[in-house]
Amino acid sequence: MVEKQEVIVIGAGIGGLTAGALLARNGYDVNIYDQAIVPGGCASTFQRKGFIFDVGATQVAGLEVGGIHHRIFETLDLDIPSATECDPACAVFLPQETQPIMVWRNSEKWRLERERQFPNSEKFWALFNTLFEASWRFQSRDPIIPPRNLWDLGQLIQALRLDTLITVPFSLMTVADALRLFGLHKDKRLKTFLDMQLKLYSQVDTEETALLYGATALSVSQSPQGLYHLNGSMQVLSDRLVEGLEKYGGKLYMRHLVQKIHTEKGKATGVTVKNLKTGEIIEKKAHHVIGNLTVNNLVTMTENLPVTYSQRVQKLPPASGAFVIYLGVDRTAIPDNCPPHLQFLYDYEGEIGEINSLFVSVSKQGDGRAPEGKATIIASSFTDINLWWDIPLEDYEALKQDYTDKTIDRLKQYFNLTPETIIHQETATPVTFYKYTAREKGIVGGVGQRINTFAPFSFAPRTPINNLWLVGDSVHPGEGTAGVSYSALTVVRQIQQLADNKKVF
Repeated sequence: MVEKQEVIVIGAGIGGLTAGALLARNGYDVNIYDQAIVPGGCASTFQRKGFIFDVGATQVAGLEVGGIHHRIFETLDLDIPSATECDPACAVFLPQETQPIMVWRNSEKWRLERERQFPNSEKFWALFNTLFEASWRFQSRDPIIPPRNLWDLGQLIQALRLDTLITVPFSLMTVADALRLFGLHKDKRLKTFLDMQLKLYSQVDTEETALLYGATALSVSQSPQGLYHLNGSMQVLSDRLVEGLEKYGGKLYMRHLVQKIHTEKGKATGVTVKNLKTGEIIEKKAHHVIGNLTVNNLVTMTENLPVTYSQRVQKLPPASGAFVIYLGVDRTAIPDNCPPHLQFLYDYEGEIGEINSLFVSVSKQGDGRAPEGKATIIASSFTDINLWWDIPLEDYEALKQDYTDKTIDRLKQYFNLTPETIIHQETATPVTFYKYTAREKGIVGGVGQRINTFAPFSFAPRTPINNLWLVGDSVHPGEGTAGVSYSALTVVRQIQQLADNKKVF
């Protein structure tokens, strides 16, 4: 048991809740503050007319035995949330094609699907598999990436094995480089499929996504790993973590906005918090401050952050926004045997976004998201965040209506959407996401997984300010509930090491 120290966590997303719950278990006095109404951040939910809608994230990785969520729930002595396997993980429709590419969980079924869809590409996929297996074994040994002191470096070295070396020649390659290596760069269908999938998981396409990240992101949906559909809603994940936090004495304060992170002599000392219910301003001291924030928010909130750090954040390419439509529908709107997750591209010549591409999640019967005989449809498209800001209200409303109409028209090509089958309809823009998540300009996802922002070149959980830590999708290993949970585990181990020089796990 460590000496009682106070930890403030900013943000009750999955990364913040995980870090807070684990530190509370280790004996720290943990207080988590979040400006929203419910915990979960981009993996929270809202309810309308008996429907439960997942706000952002709709899939979970890492629930399998040995997976990151499984490990964390075991450590917290909590039951693993009930879930079903996503099989297929996604059904991808290319332009003018009525039969989708099915991303099967079963490795052999997926291999046969690839052979049918993308002839002569198996050497490319074999490389993907080899890199994924080596990278996955490496990541499972909990390296600290990127290292920022000798202890971090020691943890990284301990995670290395001979089989890790196979990844070294590919560490500065993109996915597109691998396509060129095998003479596949002119295969329009294959490249488009990869662009669509990578945009979901790395924020950028084949030309920019680091090969090692792409290999992991596109292989994790196969057994023995896999993606999972939580029964009830995504809120189950955050609610379970809140249970773990409170079980060990931690406290969660919703509707509390952290306005400023205070530092003194290069060390975090506390925060300024505004109680949004009463308007009261509170100054809170702490031994450690953990931000479940974007790097953009960290820069604007932190006193005396080194200029070089701020400049690096400012130089990042613009992050993505999302336009999302939430539909509560009669079950008759859903085609028979509809996969739970679908992705559509409507025009090869258009950008992936601007309603040329949609990622769609559909509730399953009996999964707790809709009343009997009903279903939810959540469809999202990437959008330029700057389109939605600093414009007159009437222009904003007109843009939102235009996106809504175009999205419904696209969805009607697959779903039976009529005034009779649509029971509830609601939309969210980057402005909406900013209101509920406080992420700068409502950006979604994390830092794009380009070579210069991936792994050793990524933003570190250990910030340049002592005792100020960062978890979430801005740091290694990236976005998704599994990724942000790994970042939380890293910070917990680093804080614990400062206290007693021992690994927690």
